[in-house]
Amino acid sequence: MSIRVKRLFDIVVSAAALVVLSPLLLLLCAAIVLDSGFPVFFAQQRVGRNFRRFRLWKFRSMRSSSSGPSITIAGDARITRLGRLLRNAKLDEIPQFWNVLRGEMSLVGPRPEVSEYVDAYRERYQNILAVRPGITDLASICFRNEEAILAGSPDPLRDYRERILPIKLDLADKYVQSRSILGDLSILVRTAIAIFWSKGSPAANK
Repeated sequence: MSIRVKRLFDIVVSAAALVVLSPLLLLLCAAIVLDSGFPVFFAQQRVGRNFRRFRLWKFRSMRSSSSGPSITIAGDARITRLGRLLRNAKLDEIPQFWNVLRGEMSLVGPRPEVSEYVDAYRERYQNILAVRPGITDLASICFRNEEAILAGSPDPLRDYRERILPIKLDLADKYVQSRSILGDLSILVRTAIAIFWSKGSPAANK
């Protein structure tokens, strides 16, 4: 797949999305302030292409004073009432279109991780981080209900690192080896289906 074609596709779609969704963006900003105050956005350092760090943006879905593990599980007390709705509908991810415009991310690509998990599997990430990370990927579809899956684990952090993350890395490798424009379009459509119509994740049964 041509890198230039993919980048042009990313720019056109993300710019159009930000313009079309601007009324929704303003509405969500106001709703977050009314629900739990400022700040509206949450930024977290992630590891991107060629191991470069960047700030990934989301709508804030947790209490502003919250601290704790880098992963969340269903029922996490740090998540606000509105934040739960945002996360379920993936509306908290909308600000990442800005990351795409900046060239830090792509619409489709391996989801960017925090440095602690990249360091733990650095050799595997050598190939995966040869491409830009994405807003969605195969793992995002398979683990649509990841928070619910981890909620049933006696040790969510360990379960994520030793069971779920290796599967995500396998899916990321598969994407990198066979990526194409048609493949990206398929993932985008499957992501929309998973968000709006799917009642469960295939991974939930694993």
